[in-house]
Amino acid sequence: MKFRTASLSEQGGRDVNQDHCGYRILDKGGCWVVADGLGGHRGGEVASQLAVNTILDRFEAAMGFEAEDLFSYVQAAQEALIAKQAEEPRLTSMRTTLVVMVSDFSTARWAHMGDTRLYLLQGGSAQYRTKDHSVPQAMVDAGDIVEDDMRGHEDRNRLLRALGKEGDLRPAILEKPYTLHQGDAFLLATDGFWEYVWEPEMEISYCKSANPDEWLMRMERRITQRAESDFDNYSALGVFVD
Repeated sequence: MKFRTASLSEQGGRDVNQDHCGYRILDKGGCWVVADGLGGHRGGEVASQLAVNTILDRFEAAMGFEAEDLFSYVQAAQEALIAKQAEEPRLTSMRTTLVVMVSDFSTARWAHMGDTRLYLLQGGSAQYRTKDHSVPQAMVDAGDIVEDDMRGHEDRNRLLRALGKEGDLRPAILEKPYTLHQGDAFLLATDGFWEYVWEPEMEISYCKSANPDEWLMRMERRITQRAESDFDNYSALGVFVD
């Protein structure tokens, strides 16, 4: 299989963009990462960029596609954040959510922490998404609210897991690799992105798009039409499997 990838990262209505995303496609595999930073003193901006760059560098240096490889990449990012906090005390509260996907061109596997999501579209239909580590997701799991209520929920920013807190590294990792099929598509997106784009709209935009750049562009239009003036940063990677 081959991949076509598009990226998007905008500050929205905020003064600083604390999101970061990136990817690398090498001869034997690829790695895609999206992160949403948290923390004062521009700490979120530092955290997300450091996490993404560390994971991509580690993947390139020691490419692997097993669950333990993914854990090692996330662990490397965690260690980089902890080291940066020790070096600059003003950044001690910096955190970041994260989603990372790796592929050997025949299978894919992913991991995440927080509410940055991965969606899988099969045949133009959204068949899967990662489950958030957040209070609203816990309320959905408990049956207190329905999934549609998560968007715009008053506790939507209350996270149960994030990268950057020492001794609290609990990424959710896909245990069994997913076998790729022609026509699959992946969307890796921060909450500032998926909060304004519903799953059926992801599908409609995909079916109307000839490439991942167009797919992201169509979805971005929905964000800018719906969002209020102070809306969050929004970032995404769109990946087509050919």
